[in-house]
Amino acid sequence: MAAPAAAKLTHWRVFAHVKGPVDIAGPRGDGSLVVAADERLMTIAQSGRARPFPSRYRNPGSEPYIALAPPGCFGAGTVYALKLSQPQGVFAIAPRRKVRLLATLRARGLANGIAFDTTGRFDGRLLVTVSGGGHTTVYAVGCHGGVRTITRTAPTVEGGIAVAPSTFGRYGGDLIAPDELSGKIWAITPTGRARLVATSGLPAGQDTGVESLGFVPAGGGSSRAFMADRVTPGNPHPGDNEILELGGAALAAAGVRGGDLLAATEGGALVDAISCNPGGCHVREVAVGPKVAHGEGHIAFAAG
Repeated sequence: MAAPAAAKLTHWRVFAHVKGPVDIAGPRGDGSLVVAADERLMTIAQSGRARPFPSRYRNPGSEPYIALAPPGCFGAGTVYALKLSQPQGVFAIAPRRKVRLLATLRARGLANGIAFDTTGRFDGRLLVTVSGGGHTTVYAVGCHGGVRTITRTAPTVEGGIAVAPSTFGRYGGDLIAPDELSGKIWAITPTGRARLVATSGLPAGQDTGVESLGFVPAGGGSSRAFMADRVTPGNPHPGDNEILELGGAALAAAGVRGGDLLAATEGGALVDAISCNPGGCHVREVAVGPKVAHGEGHIAFAAG
């Protein structure tokens, strides 16, 4: 499926300078965002001011993607981060509390995606992907650490996975996950079935294709979008160590609406907007970034 450009492409702009950002989540109750950067966590206010997240959490490097818990038994405001050292798992990081290991994941491969189910089709659990050997294992983790395997045979995926809102056509409530190697975007059902949502039509390949996803909030015509852009020496897209922003008015001018899926490439931060209804899905390119950009993790949103 090709991705024709919108009538008016918008451009990422610099929101904040941050050392080594790998993912972003939020917003928190005060409107700030949580950023995994420089082997720790920080918060960034809507003004762009950064503060350390009040925790002793440290990670050993690489790409420990994060998710911010919604209200409920996971503890609103608690950050959940992938544990990439062996045995792999998930950390729970609450402000001013001891970091605890929520769950251990036994699948072989790399833990490379994390997202909360906010629709209920996965029983409100935390979803984690582990890819290796040409397949992906999808786990559903409960708030007390119980782990259930959704599937061991999903296609290879990686990055800012997200659960689709109920308004996303036939894929509403499914786990949506990208494959940067092919540009394909997959939906994984609660029964473990994988369905192709769309092919981005943007450049694909290692460190190039679609990796970052995020759903525009319902009625989010003024929502601002944010993504991590990490310096990666020696890469064709070496990055800038910045948090990038797409303004709400610019997104609206490009035809982006609440409930749309934004999908950004790792190389160059090119962005598709994907809208789905019961009759099918429509893909269009809506934004471009600096050619040097090296996008990572999720696309997060905050009010304009």
